[in-house]
Amino acid sequence: MAKATTLQEVFAAMPGRFSPEKAGDFQAVFQFDLTGEGGGQYVLSIADRTCTIHEGTVPNPTTTISASAADYIAIANGELEVMPAFMQGKLKVKGDLAAALKMQQVFS
Repeated sequence: MAKATTLQEVFAAMPGRFSPEKAGDFQAVFQFDLTGEGGGQYVLSIADRTCTIHEGTVPNPTTTISASAADYIAIANGELEVMPAFMQGKLKVKGDLAAALKMQQVFS
């Protein structure tokens, strides 16, 4: 798979990496606040074994994930591991941490 170079590419690829069988009855809404050059705000909704993504914000997400656009692209490309990024403060998670961990499991 080609490496993503923009957030648009990262989020456009997510439905193809989604595993409905791993999602089961998991439901959550994730707000992504990604800063810096090429940054933006995205919403990922998982429900009924499907995922949808759109640009923008929602009022009460299950979990909010914040990072620089460059760091999130590196995470998506497998160049930066999630846990070290979290421990170093490069990736911040607000809200349901268990949902964030489950999100990792439902995307290949």
